[in-house]
Amino acid sequence: MSEPRPTRAQARVHQIETIKSTSRRLMTRHGAAGLSLREVAREMDLVSSAIYRYFATRDDLLTALIVDAYNDLGAAAERAIGRHRSKDPRHQLQAVASSIRRWALANPNEYALLYGSPVPGYQAPQMTIEPATRVTQVLSDIITTAWRDQPHDADGHSGSTRLTMFERAALDAAMPGVPDVIRARALMVWTSIFGFISFELFGHYVGSVRNATAFFAVVVDECATLVLPQ
Repeated sequence: MSEPRPTRAQARVHQIETIKSTSRRLMTRHGAAGLSLREVAREMDLVSSAIYRYFATRDDLLTALIVDAYNDLGAAAERAIGRHRSKDPRHQLQAVASSIRRWALANPNEYALLYGSPVPGYQAPQMTIEPATRVTQVLSDIITTAWRDQPHDADGHSGSTRLTMFERAALDAAMPGVPDVIRARALMVWTSIFGFISFELFGHYVGSVRNATAFFAVVVDECATLVLPQ
């Protein structure tokens, strides 16, 4: 008995996924800035006009790749916290940070697309914001849960921080009930984690760091001390 033919909708989904996987492969050669619909069409042995039925512009294709990458990274962080049995927030932070680093090392081109040099002429649309926040929300939730029912002047975290330079509504939504000074430090922690990964991935630790895994554990542990109740 022959298998049923795919529907038009199924065939379209399959072709879109093929275009995206081809584009990811091409980015390993030329980077995101060198990606073009014409080259994707040539790689797939298609006429150029065929690609435009799925992605009207190069920027539309880049947006789809960015959304996929953010969602994949976010899912990796969510899985890490989901399967981590320890309720110790320091251990949870280490687990999630390690999952982010593993994803980046396994997907360097996708990481570069998200956190590397901006693609000239491309501006990410509003639709990329929600998937982009998935990974940071996992980290925010660890901190928020740790500070639940904690006094705001807990030892080692006293002090005040003026948040007039930040998007206050976004911080209120991401870390409700967390002291302002901790919210500010949380942004420093995100920068430290992703900054470390970027330095490692783009070769900036060559000649100075012998064991990146061990150093990363130290960095994340120091970050935990900055934002978690003592």
